Amino acid sequence: MIIKKFIGKTEEEATANAKQELGNAAVIMNVRPAKRKGFFGFFRKPQVEVTAALEEMNDGLVSRDRPVPPSPFFPAAKPKKTFPDVIPDEEQKDQKELSQDKAGEEKKDSDKSENAIEQKLDSIHTMIEQQMKRESEKEEEPEEEKKISEMDRFLQLIRNTLVDNEVDEKYANELVEEAEKLEKPGLSLDYVLSNIYQKMILKFGETRLIEKSSDEVQAVFFLGPTGVGKTTTIAKIASRLCVQDKKRVALITTDTYRVKAAEQLRTYADILNIPFRIVYHSDDMVSALKEFQHFDFILVDTAGHSPKNEEQFLAQKGFVDIARDLMKIEVYLVLSVTTKYRDLLSIADTYSKMVKFRLIFTKLDETGALGNMLNLELHTGAEMSYVTNGQDVPDDIEVFNPQKTVRILLGGKADDN
Repeated sequence: MIIKKFIGKTEEEATANAKQELGNAAVIMNVRPAKRKGFFGFFRKPQVEVTAALEEMNDGLVSRDRPVPPSPFFPAAKPKKTFPDVIPDEEQKDQKELSQDKAGEEKKDSDKSENAIEQKLDSIHTMIEQQMKRESEKEEEPEEEKKISEMDRFLQLIRNTLVDNEVDEKYANELVEEAEKLEKPGLSLDYVLSNIYQKMILKFGETRLIEKSSDEVQAVFFLGPTGVGKTTTIAKIASRLCVQDKKRVALITTDTYRVKAAEQLRTYADILNIPFRIVYHSDDMVSALKEFQHFDFILVDTAGHSPKNEEQFLAQKGFVDIARDLMKIEVYLVLSVTTKYRDLLSIADTYSKMVKFRLIFTKLDETGALGNMLNLELHTGAEMSYVTNGQDVPDDIEVFNPQKTVRILLGGKADDN
């Protein structure tokens, strides 16, 4: 794997520099303000530094031509040093000489850290250090055996961390087994960690959103079991499409079983000043879709039901089929990340018989274990879309961020700096 840093005036320029040298298969692993060397660097215009990684083909694991996820939304690192607003004249000469003396040392330090991940998984490194300290108190082993033992302990720690975060053991074992193939003399733990990190990001694939792709109206269906927050999620997305993207949006609900759900969606429609219709039968669906055919998006809420309820399943499938015959459609399966994995598999398998879907996960604020997101992605192969982390409309929704999620699954913090 190749890991390099690139500098630019903006994140876009630095990323472009990385892509130009490493190719489009490069994964951006970190974005932060570039440190200016010397005391006077504080007064110069800021720059952005990105750390990019590329899996080499001779590793036999990832092709350079394989699609990769978009640039991550890493938080900017906070400067570790502070400087006075004004440097007295009599100090400038001494400081300039000092900065020149340190320049060579800083360059060496920068080169040494070129192949290290930017401290994004501090908790994992801390656990490793604690384990190594305990091991060092035991009888000394031959150097080669100690190195192998250290790597084995590291990989076992990775596996345990993934399982603790509710990644299915099958997928955790696969990741560790892939990493074991990398073992060779002199291989650092940082190299292996960055390799696992990159592969997990690639397994999530590219995030897909609700976007206008043509002049044709799009009917967007939201499916899923009861209680996962479909109606609130639709309101959040409708608000963003209307307010931020300035799109014409109409709302439809086929959920005639819960009066409160329909009234809730009607309230949101009134607030956004957009049309709303309740659909009871197939004829109602045809009429509503034709009425809104000049809009940009028609968002369709559906009734939640048990995967075992064949009657409701067929009714929903009928509505989806009607829309497919009249216009372009997209389908999103809305799931709660807190649902048991076994139940998620049953739900996903049931809806996969109806239509191809993308995934939206809700209730991220109710758990710290996000393994089900990776489990369902690998089980279904569906594209990830949005995640929600609360009930507030429209704030508590965001685009799925694979880098952020992988950091959490590997034991890091969501907002590591």
